[in-house]
Amino acid sequence: MSQTPAAQACPFAFVDGALDRADHLRSDPDALAALWPQAGVIALDARGQAPVDARGQLLELPAARVAGGPQDGTFLGLRDGRAWFLAEAAAPAAAGWLDLRSAAVQWPAWQSTLFAQARALQHWHQRHRYCPACAGPLRFARAGWLGVCAACGSEHYPRTDQAMIAAITDGGRLLLARQASWPRRRWSVLAGFVEPGETLEQTVVREVMEETGVRVHLHSARYLASQPWPFPGSLMLGFIARAEPDPPQPGVEIEAVRWFDAEEVRAALARDWNAADGPGDDIVLPSPISIARHVIQTWLDEYAAARAG
Repeated sequence: MSQTPAAQACPFAFVDGALDRADHLRSDPDALAALWPQAGVIALDARGQAPVDARGQLLELPAARVAGGPQDGTFLGLRDGRAWFLAEAAAPAAAGWLDLRSAAVQWPAWQSTLFAQARALQHWHQRHRYCPACAGPLRFARAGWLGVCAACGSEHYPRTDQAMIAAITDGGRLLLARQASWPRRRWSVLAGFVEPGETLEQTVVREVMEETGVRVHLHSARYLASQPWPFPGSLMLGFIARAEPDPPQPGVEIEAVRWFDAEEVRAALARDWNAADGPGDDIVLPSPISIARHVIQTWLDEYAAARAG
């Protein structure tokens, strides 16, 4: 029997409690049919929200209450031998519907990780209904993990867009920026998508230069961790990198950027991350569900350790 992977001590969301994806079962309809009667189903509406009960917790749908069978859902994987499926189905007993960000701070980690996986796959299904090669209609096979063109027969797989997110330091300070669309006190580290033919380290250098004019040392970029970020379908790759102490200038995608010293960063981490729209002028950093906060905390911890040593 397949076992759920051991729990991790991850400081951000959508990692702990991941399902055993059991790839070998995706092409085995008989095995999926045998698992279906005892399976759990997460039903998402067209906006990608999940049904909740009166306490705001996940309203799990028993498979027996979902029309059709496993062929009508997407197989997500196993948790302690029990199968889980995604279905875009009505949940008449739901007290309400919850978005993924809210679920990440309210639900047990494994449930929000399940939700994140389901939302990413739902988004792929919604945005990939036709073949990009010939525009023929796609039908989904392998329990929802493969799109096959009915016209030309080409195969298409779920897409994940890789993006770097980096704590950029000149040794004693951290580079933070903000976008105009954010709450007025919200600041964060810089991020950007990987371009074709580019290494992750090159992405760090290019994106920081484009957005701020600050020169990053290519070979200083050090990988820290990654986080699935299904808003709608990204994988955030966390780095820390050393840069020249250049005066930063905001590029076209950001409203403001500047260097912050360690005390300013420490004070910002201690503030309520929900207060970005509140009174006052002190900066507020991203929520604990995000890898952005992890890379900031990592820089601060390493800076403090270096000073103490």
